[in-house]
Amino acid sequence: MFRPEALLREARRQRQLPLVAVPEICVLDPDGDVVRHLKRTGAGRIHEGWACYHTELLALDIDGVGEVGIVGCAVGAPFAVLVAEQLFASGCRLLVSVTSAGQINPIGPTPYFVLIDRAMRDEGTSYHYLPGSIFAEAPDTTLLDRVERAGRSLPEKLHRGSTWTTDAPYRETEAAIARARDLGTLAVEMEAAALYAFGATSGHSIVCFAHVTNSMAQTEGDFEKGEADGAKATLAVVAAAAQGWRG
Repeated sequence: MFRPEALLREARRQRQLPLVAVPEICVLDPDGDVVRHLKRTGAGRIHEGWACYHTELLALDIDGVGEVGIVGCAVGAPFAVLVAEQLFASGCRLLVSVTSAGQINPIGPTPYFVLIDRAMRDEGTSYHYLPGSIFAEAPDTTLLDRVERAGRSLPEKLHRGSTWTTDAPYRETEAAIARARDLGTLAVEMEAAALYAFGATSGHSIVCFAHVTNSMAQTEGDFEKGEADGAKATLAVVAAAAQGWRG
């Protein structure tokens, strides 16, 4: 009954916003590091037509890709999917999520990226889109194959595998981590399972990455993302995803 198009219509009316489509490629930046970098450097500009009540959309130009939209700080499954629904209703055709993540199965020194091909469903949002299952699978494996090939030239290592999506990061207990490790997940994050469930139901193109930056603060010196708080590496990943999507 309640559709994103209806909310956007009323937001435009109340805020007197023009009917302007968002860029066809959009990004979720849950940590907000890329958005803060764009604001510091003056590389981003406010998208005047974005009618979301809860966020702002920055637009930027990426070499070889063109205009891209980015929303910062949409943390967690419910918020990420709420914004995703509205982005696709506003003209988005590819959504790329790049979220920081904790290491579950150590496969190398952090930081590195994981191209998520499925996510363990330890959150509530995905169950409003798909029947129960242990994992939410990436809905378009052909797209992931192309993105993986495009990502081979990235300066930061790109792996492909599964993650654990949780609503409760401070309940990542020893037993929960052991279960996630036994199921083969590489990292823990907060959005991918719900975004993939929404993508599977809607048919929209969504690609999720985990930027593995920490071991859940088990050692000092954790959470280091690299240059510009990982913004430059993240934008390189977004460019690779866009190249893969365009084939």
